[in-house]
Amino acid sequence: MTYTVAINVMPLKDLLDPQGKAVLAGLHNLGISKAQDVRIGKRIVIQIEALNEAEAISNATIAAEKLLANQVMEQFEISIIA
Repeated sequence: MTYTVAINVMPLKDLLDPQGKAVLAGLHNLGISKAQDVRIGKRIVIQIEALNEAEAISNATIAAEKLLANQVMEQFEISIIA
């Protein structure tokens, strides 16, 4: 069966996010002054052929750990998309 897996990669909460800070400043310049914090990440969607959801998530986890996320600076979450 083919599963669609989403991997959301974000900077670690303790690290400075320069892109997020730039977008926050831009929002304030647009008059959106109530915005308090912005974090910029990436979303990767993969079609994975697997026997079940657990296998699809396992394969996505391997991909995220070894290729898609820098675990020194980023964290990731994996979900199956319906």
